[in-house]
Amino acid sequence: MKIGIISDTHGHLDRRVETIFAGVDHILHAGDIGDALIALELQFIAPVTAVLGNCDSLPGHRITEIIELAGKKFLIHHIVNPWALTEPLAKRIAKEKPAVVVFGHTHRRFAEQVNGVFFLNPGYAGKPKLGTERSVALLHVEGQNLRHELIPL
Repeated sequence: MKIGIISDTHGHLDRRVETIFAGVDHILHAGDIGDALIALELQFIAPVTAVLGNCDSLPGHRITEIIELAGKKFLIHHIVNPWALTEPLAKRIAKEKPAVVVFGHTHRRFAEQVNGVFFLNPGYAGKPKLGTERSVALLHVEGQNLRHELIPL
């Protein structure tokens, strides 16, 4: 299974995302969507699970989502510090036992195993800004194995 992962679009969907995400089975958006049309546009590529970011006030989205894809549980939440989880988030992770936590907010890519959980931040995908790296990610679930790609925009 191939999963497209995006965050921090802030109302801008780069046209290259459609090509990069072509053939994905599902898309996870880790918040700061910025405009409800972004989630709708992504739906034309593949089913989308999206969460609210600190800059969002979109109806129909929650702060945290749990979804199972290819036999693996994913927790999607916008603001996450893998090294210093908030108490509510730590409790949720302990209860849900996700294989992967997808997050955004920092505008920086992150892909690392922490305490037995794979944390993935695809980076910033919004409008180009001088000096800001922009990226999305692909996550390949191959049996029990996870393989990620961080792709610059």
